[in-house]
Amino acid sequence: MKGRLRNLPVVSLTLVTINVIVFLVGIFAGDAMYYRGGLSRIPVVYGGEYDRILWSMFLHNDTMHLFNNMIILLFMGAMLEREIGHVFFAFIYFASGIGGGIVSLANKIAMNSDVMSIGASGAVYGLDGLLLALVVCFAGFRRRMPLRKVLIVIVLSLYDGFTRVNVD
Repeated sequence: MKGRLRNLPVVSLTLVTINVIVFLVGIFAGDAMYYRGGLSRIPVVYGGEYDRILWSMFLHNDTMHLFNNMIILLFMGAMLEREIGHVFFAFIYFASGIGGGIVSLANKIAMNSDVMSIGASGAVYGLDGLLLALVVCFAGFRRRMPLRKVLIVIVLSLYDGFTRVNVD
């Protein structure tokens, strides 16, 4: 059983489930969750609400935003999680998401912007980077995950971010 659990992408599935549940709750709760959890300069810098850097990763503005992030997380996450393990995968996901939130916040401060940010894109883009680094740097990963396949996954991931409006 332990070997079988190792091959299941439990972290990816759990993250997708949490994101979908949060989105559904947000539909019924209205904008309250977004105003309380969205990443915005004033509440973080002046209100000390640093938790928004984490919570904003679980909020999505519409079904396409949620779907695109979650489908990529599910497929790419499952691939990576099997290769690097559950704990390291979770660490990379959250480190990327928090890092992306910090960069977004720094940009808002530099631009004096009050635009709110939400979504798991920073975490997903971090996974893109890890996947590319593994394939480029390690021959064993290249044999299991051909560069062409990896680049297709990354291009699809980035496509959503570059074609949507109001994405930072």
